[in-house]
Amino acid sequence: MTTAPISHTDRNLDAACTAVASEISRTDSKASLLLAFNGAALAGLASIADHDLPTPVKVAGTLAVLALGTAAVLLLLVVRPNLSGDDRASFPYWARLRDDDDVRACMNSDTRAARIRVLSTIALAKFSRLRQAVNCTLAALGLLALAAVLALL
Repeated sequence: MTTAPISHTDRNLDAACTAVASEISRTDSKASLLLAFNGAALAGLASIADHDLPTPVKVAGTLAVLALGTAAVLLLLVVRPNLSGDDRASFPYWARLRDDDDVRACMNSDTRAARIRVLSTIALAKFSRLRQAVNCTLAALGLLALAAVLALL
């Protein structure tokens, strides 16, 4: 029995599927770390919220809390699962099939291109939100630095 050689297209499709899935995993890991950081920063800020601070310090601190809160929402959207299943190439789609025969019929076609397209769209959305969250976190850190300077004056 001989097997057909694997084409460049097959190798590239397999590699792309693996690469995109890996990128999604990376965004989820980064988002989790940033969520922990932002949560700790918000907890620290909450612990000093009842202190009598000068108004400019309170304003900068409030803006920092808003920026951290915005970052946290963006990070939660990064880790929120996408269960649309409108791609014919993912487990949410397969879960909606009527029976085992429908699953087998779906497996008769090469869905790698669809999977790459859908996963790439998901990865791009996750990376965009992650980037926005990092920008908000950096803005919050700048505002906290400003608040610290203002507190020293």
